Amino acid sequence: MAPPSSSLVFTVQKHEPELVAPAKPTPHEYKLLSDIDDQDGLRCQIPIIQFYQYNPSMQGKDPARVIREALAQALVFYYPFAGRLREGPRRKLMVDCTGEGALFIEADAVVALDQFGDVQPPFPCLEELLYDVPGSAGILNCPLLLVQVTRLRCGGFILAFRFNHTMSDGAGITQFLSAVGEMARGRLSPSVPPVWERHLLMARDPPRVTCKHPAYDQVEGAIVPNDDHRSFLLGPAEISVLRKLLPQRLRNCSTFELLTACFWRCRTIALQVNPEEEVRMECTVDARSKFNPPLPSGYYGNALAYAAAVAKAGELCENSLGYALQLVKQAKADVTEEHMKSLADFMVIKGRPHYAVVRSYLVSDATRAGLRDVDYGWGKAVYGAPAKGNVASFQMPFKTKKGEDGIILTLALPAQAMAIFVKELDGMLKEKPVDENGGKSFLSSL
Repeated sequence: MAPPSSSLVFTVQKHEPELVAPAKPTPHEYKLLSDIDDQDGLRCQIPIIQFYQYNPSMQGKDPARVIREALAQALVFYYPFAGRLREGPRRKLMVDCTGEGALFIEADAVVALDQFGDVQPPFPCLEELLYDVPGSAGILNCPLLLVQVTRLRCGGFILAFRFNHTMSDGAGITQFLSAVGEMARGRLSPSVPPVWERHLLMARDPPRVTCKHPAYDQVEGAIVPNDDHRSFLLGPAEISVLRKLLPQRLRNCSTFELLTACFWRCRTIALQVNPEEEVRMECTVDARSKFNPPLPSGYYGNALAYAAAVAKAGELCENSLGYALQLVKQAKADVTEEHMKSLADFMVIKGRPHYAVVRSYLVSDATRAGLRDVDYGWGKAVYGAPAKGNVASFQMPFKTKKGEDGIILTLALPAQAMAIFVKELDGMLKEKPVDENGGKSFLSSL
């Protein structure tokens, strides 16, 4: 049996980083980002990782060469990704479409895919699988994409990818990677043409805030040090147990809502927050379908909102799982077309603030992003999702070697709090179902 992947150690031999420019000349122009794109909380780099197994039909094909060439072809259509960000007056971001290209690294690792066991974060040697090229991680005047293809000794490979979040959300970057996959498999153009049209999420003139945006409340306090990073795998059996802790009327909730409520509550208990202080749950909501008409198919900018629920720590911990769930559901329901327009206006008026991180549980749903489905010619990925969670937690799809579907949830906490969290979650999974009258499913064991 393979050892836990987190204890795996291996060496990676990397070639010198190179810039991959679009395969054909592209327009040199400036393109404004939207007022959703350039908010402070999205001025960061997001790492993604995809694992691919050996495919006999691709014998003799070099994944690094195939993907490098496909990247150059895809950048013809997605040429803003080959440019560099600049900042204008009032912190407004724009892309200078210089055509300089994306950073690319070719590498080899002395390790086989099966040594990773059930592939899940935290990943061993991640800094080797996605090398942070010195001077490349800035938001302004730096490459917007970094791609590393690492060949494995079994014939499989790992594609690790870092992107500037101001350019795209999860759906947008998956659309781009799918286009790279299509180019790798011989298509001459993407099946979904990219759409820029960032003006659709610009502030109104004059801007007017018509909705509440509690995710951006200014909250005082210390940020919790996150030194213990773990991932939790919950399969159908565990999810069913948690669902039965809800009254019947709430059991038709989504798995994302259920697990978000569960982890928010357990995390708050674990951090032993003052019962009178407010805590937040902030989850990303894809708002593409909230518009009438919906945003164009092919739009690859950020179309997300941070839906926020706020509660006193004591009330969240002492009430049932159903209490937390209803707060999560209401926060998601608050994201409407008017909410998004108000949010763009809010960003311009308030100077593009960062979302609250003090006493906040930030979670992103990556279960529908489709990163596992991206095919560069070797078939679908064994694993495809964000490479790690730090400030944010991620919910990601997972399939064990036994073929069971589940959800991986990443979480980072102080070590002492993590021990309490694990105990609390384990207690919930052993709890009896809620009674038919909708009474409390459980109380905190602490």
